[in-house]
Amino acid sequence: MSVTCAYGVQAQSQSVGCEGAVAAKSGRAGACSELAQKIAEVLADPAVARAHWGIEVTAMDGSPIYSMNEGQLFQPASNTKMFTTATALAVLGANATFETKVVVRGTFGGPANLAGDLILVGGGDANLSGRPIPYVPPAMRPKVAPGQPPPPGPPALRYLEELADQIAKTGLKVVNGDVVGDDTLYPWEPYPEDWSIDDAVWGYGAPISALTVTDNQLAVKVSPGAAAGQPAVVTVDPIFPYYTLDTTALVTGPAKSGNHVQMDRLVGSKVLRIYGSIAVDAHPDNEEVAIEDPADFAAAALKSMLEARGVLVTGVARAKHRVPVDSRSFMQATKEPVAGLDWTKTFAPGQAVAAPGETVLARHVSPPVIEDMMWTNKVSQNLHAEMFLHNAGAAVLSDGSTVNGARVVRSFLEHAGVDKDDFYFFDGSGLSGHDLVTPRATARLLQFASTQPWFADWRRTLPIGGEDGSLVERFPKAPLKDHVFAKTGTLGEARALSGYLDCASGKTVIFSIMSTSHVPRSNADREAMDKIVGLIAGAN
Repeated sequence: MSVTCAYGVQAQSQSVGCEGAVAAKSGRAGACSELAQKIAEVLADPAVARAHWGIEVTAMDGSPIYSMNEGQLFQPASNTKMFTTATALAVLGANATFETKVVVRGTFGGPANLAGDLILVGGGDANLSGRPIPYVPPAMRPKVAPGQPPPPGPPALRYLEELADQIAKTGLKVVNGDVVGDDTLYPWEPYPEDWSIDDAVWGYGAPISALTVTDNQLAVKVSPGAAAGQPAVVTVDPIFPYYTLDTTALVTGPAKSGNHVQMDRLVGSKVLRIYGSIAVDAHPDNEEVAIEDPADFAAAALKSMLEARGVLVTGVARAKHRVPVDSRSFMQATKEPVAGLDWTKTFAPGQAVAAPGETVLARHVSPPVIEDMMWTNKVSQNLHAEMFLHNAGAAVLSDGSTVNGARVVRSFLEHAGVDKDDFYFFDGSGLSGHDLVTPRATARLLQFASTQPWFADWRRTLPIGGEDGSLVERFPKAPLKDHVFAKTGTLGEARALSGYLDCASGKTVIFSIMSTSHVPRSNADREAMDKIVGLIAGAN
């Protein structure tokens, strides 16, 4: 492996690092040599020694401190979200909002009768859900007694209910047409390249749509029955019927038999099969299951709400998608420059194309971008990151396709001084196995971000060690607690951790640690990463 310390001193070693090559250097070089030695000892552990590792550590001004394989490509996993959200913040600004609206395309026979369709138009808002905004760190949330569930949050479909209320207040009584869920702000590309087919069942792999409701997922809870041998109990939130549940092979098991519940759904199917067993004394099994077609789901839910409010709909609920027509190679297209970009300005969010004679009956405006970005980076929300990618493309290039979003990200990173061959992004979340990046590109992004006027906003979206988000259980004790501000990443046998670190000297450094090809279903690489973070903090 190649290891480089401060002053650019480099050594080649399979295990120990660079102490021999820097022995003649003074103070700082000696400390670097000691850091390299200690990192080498961590990575020599048989539990992690077979993995491929890359590390880059720099000062806040970008000057080098320590490097190992920093120019080699790694799967970034959710470190990708840093690149996506930084681009989106630069493009849209912290206070941008997205509008969801209900419009009519037809003619009125008086205020109560519509001859035409009622259209629910998605505007790229990721928060049409029961999520409380703004994000509240765990330490500031109401305390819950041990063994008790947290209090229920707002209804998952509350904003659709509000839109239905607005429509009913107009006096509309009859819709002689359909209720249409329109997500044409983005082309219908629900799954980026190389997303695993296994992911499509679950909420973390939910399809991408400009009309997103309740994170395009349903909460499915499986509870044991009253006695062993009885059927288990399944509840779905929101309760609006979408999937047909097949629970014929789901039973309550004997005490202490554990939880063996499984769920599957064929691609394109609306039958969710839940099978296996759950012990009579087990806690409920809570899962998040993806919605197959979010725009179709949203239209059907709104139609049901209108009917509950006395509005007759004679037609059906259906989705309106925009079929992709761009046949270019993804790799080639993403490298096409975006002409005339002025990075000192922000862009207005994209809007769906209005039809002649369109009349708006109801509307909802999202929280500001920065509040959604807090959720996205803190809890590593995949769907929201993908929507940031698409919204960047829609704002800059007037087309919210995956490839246009990736073009904007590439243009931003080249503007930031990141080597054009140091990254390849096929999505916005890092769920694609094609995504690749070097540790030095990640460190360069972090350094560039620190010089931007939006840096303070962006940095506060990163998880804090021992406090919140995906780092809430990592770095729980001094001296690292509250001094690691970093994005995690996990995908298969790849893991990453990159961000800012307050060190023993009081100064802050930038770091990026990446690992691929580690032992499957092992946390040894994560433990090694955390040890390395501690070593970096102690040495600087």
